Amino acid sequence: PFNTYGPRQSARAIIPTIITQIANGVKEIKLGDVTPTRDFSYVEDTCRGFVALAECNEAIGQTVNIGSNFEISIEDTLHIVKELMNSDVEFILDENRIRPAKSEVFRLLCDNSKINKLTGFKPQVDIREGLQRTIDWFTRPDNLKKYKSEIYNV
Repeated sequence: PFNTYGPRQSARAIIPTIITQIANGVKEIKLGDVTPTRDFSYVEDTCRGFVALAECNEAIGQTVNIGSNFEISIEDTLHIVKELMNSDVEFILDENRIRPAKSEVFRLLCDNSKINKLTGFKPQVDIREGLQRTIDWFTRPDNLKKYKSEIYNV
């Protein structure tokens, strides 16, 4: 699966880190390079993909990708989160947080045509809906208190 996100995700990942910081009232978030792109797959879609593959005998022994087939930059993802949370947070570039060029993956994009051909699987949750569901889960007080947003840097 490609960049699965959603409820209960580790706070070390970019999406929950940003959501929990905004939810905790942070007004400035320092970030490294936000130009890399990702194919974010909502957790329920990833699970549906695994179930579809488990039920498909033709998939046995094959390498199959599960993803959204939608590419978005980290920057655009952050701005959607900011908008959905109705926040005035500022994202600030911190040169010290930029990964060395050889350790950064600048583009991850899934081609899920194989799983679609084998099983008919198509993701059902687009990025905005998935982010809203994720925000809704993380911002519930009982969930938010489980995350220490101040200890993670992205």
